[in-house]
This record gives sequence, structure tokens and C-alpha cells, in this order.
Amino acid sequence: MTAPAYLDDARIEQLAELLEQRAVPFKGFNLEALDGYLSALAVGPEDVPASEWMPAVWGTPPRWADEAEREAVESLLLGHRNMAAARVRHGGDDLPDHLAPLLWLPEDPEEGLPEDIEDDELDVGCDWALGFFRGVELREAAWERWLDENDWIDEIFVLFDRLASGEVIGDDPTAPGTPVSYRERLEVIAGLPDMLADLHHHRIEALTPREPLRRADVPERNAPCPCGSGRKYKKCCGAAANDD
Repeated sequence: MTAPAYLDDARIEQLAELLEQRAVPFKGFNLEALDGYLSALAVGPEDVPASEWMPAVWGTPPRWADEAEREAVESLLLGHRNMAAARVRHGGDDLPDHLAPLLWLPEDPEEGLPEDIEDDELDVGCDWALGFFRGVELREAAWERWLDENDWIDEIFVLFDRLASGEVIGDDPTAPGTPVSYRERLEVIAGLPDMLADLHHHRIEALTPREPLRRADVPERNAPCPCGSGRKYKKCCGAAANDD
């Protein structure tokens, strides 16, 4: 089975409808939550095999009509996974339109809200962030190490938590949080590509093997000095090295 490099509009619509029918009623993901979930896997500290991440998508795993249907559905999921992996290689300035995060926004986010909707009722980005944190849970210990070592990653998680919870927590965690406004949500969402790109670069650096530093071979003290002077190493370059 060869998964597409990305999903076109028709396949995205097909996947969205499939999730609404076969996943959401069973506490699985909608399209937006799936996008956040796969984004976490794309930038996470460890690879997660499909056999591990796919079951959570559905809540209760569906029974497919036959092997052909199962493979078709898995191809859609893997295509979405490929999109998420490709997306994080781009910052906001150079992100291709076909790799944009798949989350719901009003047709014109910059316009005012409809009169019958309060500012803090439009929880854009909530499902995306909840999905992201579900992906984090698959490798929670490894993420915790990153968070302990990198304050900037913790700052990103604070922003994602605001999308998920709808609250800004102050210095006193026991005090009631301040509701996150619609405008604040849009600002976090606008920064998603850059934040994911930063996490991706960190992942690449963390997973890149580093050659250990090796000490240059040093001749025995009484061996001829490799500089060709004819003297013993300890009386020649070795003596200079000791003086340093």
C-alpha cells in the first residue's frame, strides 16, 4: 500500500466524513484533533509506529467491510501523517497552502464575530490542541525530558494548553483562569507553523548521531618522535606538550 504524499481536498473531505461517522461517536478524533495528534508525532522526541498510533484515532476500532476498505482507510490516515510530517519542515512564511493545518476557522477570521456568538464561545483550535496532547501522551516521558531541558518548549505547550483549556493560568495555579479571547486564539493558531518548525528542528538535532571526540594517538614516551627529529618523543614534541 502506497500512501499519498498529501491529501487533496476530496480526500480530506472523505477522511473528515469517515471520522465523523466512525470515530467521533466512539470517542475518537475528528479531523482537527487528528491533525493535532499527527503533528505531535511529527515533531516528537521518538518515532511512534502506525500500529501504535492508529487505534487511538477511532476510540473503538471499527470493523471494516473487507481488507480493501481497511487498506483504503489506512492510506488516508498515512497520507494525513505524511502531510503533517511535511508541514513541520516549513515555517509560516513559506508553508505551502496544501500543507496548512487542518482546523476550523471562520471564513474571514479578521472580521468581527456574529452578534449571537460571545467572544469566548468560539473555541477555535481547541480540538487541535487536545489532539496534539494526545499524541504527546504516547511518548510522555521523552517529552518530559525535553520540557525539563528547554524552557522554550514549555512556552509552546503553555500556548497549546490555552487553546485546549480556554484559560490563561496566572502565577497562582489555584486561582480561576482568565478566559482566552477569540483574538488570542487566532494569534496562537497563526504561529502554529513556526512553532512546529522549531520543534522539528530541535527533533532533528536531538536525533542526529554525534561522532565522539577522539583523542589523537600519542606515541609512547620513549618512541621516536613522529616529527622526524630523531629524538625520543619525551625529549621532543612530548616535552613541548607537557610544558603546555
